[in-house]
Amino acid sequence: MPKTPETIIQAEANVIPANAPKAVYIHIPFCTNKCFYCDFNSYVLKDQPVMDYLRALDHEMELTVRETPPGEIKSIFVGGGTPTVLKADEMEFFLASVRRHFPNWAPDIEFSMEANPGTTDKEKLAIMKAGGVNRVSFGVQAFQNELLSGIGRIHNTDDVYRSLDNARAVGLDNLSIDLMLGLPNQTVDMLDYSVSRALELGLPHYSIYSLKVEENTLFHTLYHKNQLPLPEEEEELRMYLLLMERMEQAGYKQYEISNFAKPGQESRHNITYWRNEDYYGLGAGAHGYVNRYRHVNIKGVNPYNEACKQGRPILERFDVTREEAMEDFVMVGLRVLEGISDEDFRSQFGAGLDEIFGVQLTKMLNNGLLEKTASPSGYRLSKRGILFGNEVFAEFIGVLTEK
Repeated sequence: MPKTPETIIQAEANVIPANAPKAVYIHIPFCTNKCFYCDFNSYVLKDQPVMDYLRALDHEMELTVRETPPGEIKSIFVGGGTPTVLKADEMEFFLASVRRHFPNWAPDIEFSMEANPGTTDKEKLAIMKAGGVNRVSFGVQAFQNELLSGIGRIHNTDDVYRSLDNARAVGLDNLSIDLMLGLPNQTVDMLDYSVSRALELGLPHYSIYSLKVEENTLFHTLYHKNQLPLPEEEEELRMYLLLMERMEQAGYKQYEISNFAKPGQESRHNITYWRNEDYYGLGAGAHGYVNRYRHVNIKGVNPYNEACKQGRPILERFDVTREEAMEDFVMVGLRVLEGISDEDFRSQFGAGLDEIFGVQLTKMLNNGLLEKTASPSGYRLSKRGILFGNEVFAEFIGVLTEK
């Protein structure tokens, strides 16, 4: 059958560029309460226009994929806030929106949703699974109720076990939990206890983060009043060393500074960030990175809803220069413990790592914070470098962009 001009035009319209984004981040900004350490773009659920927000989000998805058609989607991550505070009907509406606007999923797609223990009954988890979610990350933080209440969490350890049981009961077994170290009044023994309880669960993945006291949080206010009893720096270092030892003994690979997984169970969506690859950022306050452009969305729920009526709700959009992209490649890539590849760097930028960052790389090698890799050829954090990663990353900030 001969091709007509119309069929040629249609075929060209259906061609998706090879570099089309394959990862999606979606932000649900609602929470049951605001934790004392949280500076994320989140709002207490009471009296929030949730359905208006979900409709606005649906419209943003429509406009976004019209402007930049997606490739085969390999990962979707729904964060917040607490996405699982959505009611059953709201969750169904939201997941249907995602599938409608991003219909081309890889057969092995990783579709993750953050959850708080106590916000996931079996009905909601079954809706999530039916909507395509196949990985759930629970914000546990600690296995001592006194520590949980001290950081503003409203769940308890019983909620943790019940939530995990509910997830498994509906067939969701790709589960992860977050823990935190360096919490107020936390000791090495307390962290050891939490790690033991976490490992007893036999989950495929754990994220374990150090507390950071961020501006515009209750903890920041308390810190400046000398009312925040944080562990000493040496105590926190002992916590981290204990953590690495315990996870290694249990057979978990530390594939990133704060993340541990069984072989093949690494978070593929987060690796998208660490490899500095493109991803859509959707929702209030979300960040996205597409075609060497970064953007930040409007933050407030009502301002976001109103902006979506006029078009895409972008607060700021800026071009990432070649020099900035090079710095990002190194700083973000070194978080992953397999390191950065000279071949990957050269394929993106047409130059070798040593040609651009030779001085900085040599300094970090001499300080024992980096080591060379042979296959592939490149660099990675040393064991000492893992402990002082921020010192390494800082070495590459502004090296090219401040010249």
